[in-house]
Amino acid sequence: MFAYIESGSHQYRVSNGDTLIIDFIDEAKVGDPVTFDRVLLANGGGASLLGRPTIAGASVAAEVVDPIVKGPKLEIQKMRRRKNYRRHTGHRQGYTQVKITSVNVPGLQIVEATASA
Repeated sequence: MFAYIESGSHQYRVSNGDTLIIDFIDEAKVGDPVTFDRVLLANGGGASLLGRPTIAGASVAAEVVDPIVKGPKLEIQKMRRRKNYRRHTGHRQGYTQVKITSVNVPGLQIVEATASA
């Protein structure tokens, strides 16, 4: 079973047990619960539910694994030739890492895959 959720301005494909790096959540601590209620699509193995724009009553529960994860360093350099003007700055975006604990979609029929020999 998987679902597509929207967090901030990004969309993610998630299922149980996935870890996800999302936009920074201020005041988040390790183990804090996070709920995503904007579920765009859900698939239970046999059937899918498509939200217009979201599925009513659906939610995805997650738990904070790492409250701050730093992204790659971006270097900004400004220069004007022949003017002795140089400026150098940098930036690292902060993110939060969460682990998906459950996907709750009411009315979705879940089909378990059977192991074939």
